[in-house]
Amino acid sequence: MWEQIRSNRIRSVVLTIGMGVLLVLIGYFLGLYFFDSPIGGLVIAILVWGVLSLIAYFQGDNVLIRMSRARKIGRDDHPRLYNVVEEMKIASGLEKMPDIYIIDDPALNAFAIGRDPKRASVAITSGLLQKLNRDELQGVIAHEISHIKNRDVLLMAMCAVVLGTIVILAWYGSRFMIFGAMTGSRRGSSRGGGQGNIIILIVALAFMILAPIMAQLIYLAVSRKREYLADASAALYTRYPEGLASALEKLGGSTEQLKSANQATAPMYIVNPFRKKGMRASDLSSTHPRLSERIRILRSMGGASFGDYDQAYRQVHGGSKGVIPTAGLAAGAVPLAAPQAGTSADEPDEVQRARETSDALWKKSNYKTLTCECGTRLRVPPNFRDPAIQCPHCGRTHTV
Repeated sequence: MWEQIRSNRIRSVVLTIGMGVLLVLIGYFLGLYFFDSPIGGLVIAILVWGVLSLIAYFQGDNVLIRMSRARKIGRDDHPRLYNVVEEMKIASGLEKMPDIYIIDDPALNAFAIGRDPKRASVAITSGLLQKLNRDELQGVIAHEISHIKNRDVLLMAMCAVVLGTIVILAWYGSRFMIFGAMTGSRRGSSRGGGQGNIIILIVALAFMILAPIMAQLIYLAVSRKREYLADASAALYTRYPEGLASALEKLGGSTEQLKSANQATAPMYIVNPFRKKGMRASDLSSTHPRLSERIRILRSMGGASFGDYDQAYRQVHGGSKGVIPTAGLAAGAVPLAAPQAGTSADEPDEVQRARETSDALWKKSNYKTLTCECGTRLRVPPNFRDPAIQCPHCGRTHTV
């Protein structure tokens, strides 16, 4: 596990340097074109990046949670979800219980966020809570907690900031350059001739277009690699790879779009949240490895260890190159566990899971619940001012 964390830190440094070089080059061309000196552009680029980085590091988790319109829940709000997160926290050895959020959205997805394991959160959509049984839910939560354990969440948050800074500077810089070229106005044009200005403009515009694309490719390459490691860790924590594989199948078959996701936050979700309306997500792979491939790897595992995952990865890819760091392969064998779902009379069906989740969301919205003698459950909003309410089914009147 520590080898994985160290590997992520090394990739973090490489990624930061690579994307930082792109950011510096954008600043260089902006300064050269607008100020006849690269220093001004570099200062602007570093200032924008610095401000966004500070916001991401100290408030990035709160920003993402607010963007997703998630509601924080406790043990009493959704006992089944809380219990599963607690189980996976213990299995992973995570030092602190992460905060738990529910996103009121029928789409099937989940993500983890937080700058370190002591300040981390797990969010899951209401649609996913409704569709998954306990084994599948354990697999998804284990996958997200592994991102926290492996320090993926901070890495991807900081990468998103660098990518966002590059996109912002490239967008505004290219527009100002085009506008200046069309109007014939340009600040700092005293040095060099008109031909030199045109060459600088062409080179700068070309780089403004290519830099965000190159930065996005670096960002997505790391995103895909971390998904394999998270799947392997989830199989180890649950000792039941089929749980996550079955959950991924349901996620892939979903046609619902996640309304709160955007391009910068997409790699943080367990599956790509973007698709055309009505399209299945099975092999949308711009931010994640193909779901069908991840499922085949999990179902090819003969055990639950990192070595078993690496062997299954090689088998599916038909090559000798694995995906797990060497130190992880040295661990001993871990046998598979038997499934839990369906073995207990307490396992809720899909209707009960939907009711369980909606009850938690109504409660977090401060709705009051009244149960009529006919069995109807009445939801009373917090701003309801009438002294009584009538049951629409049997006509009984209830005091609010």
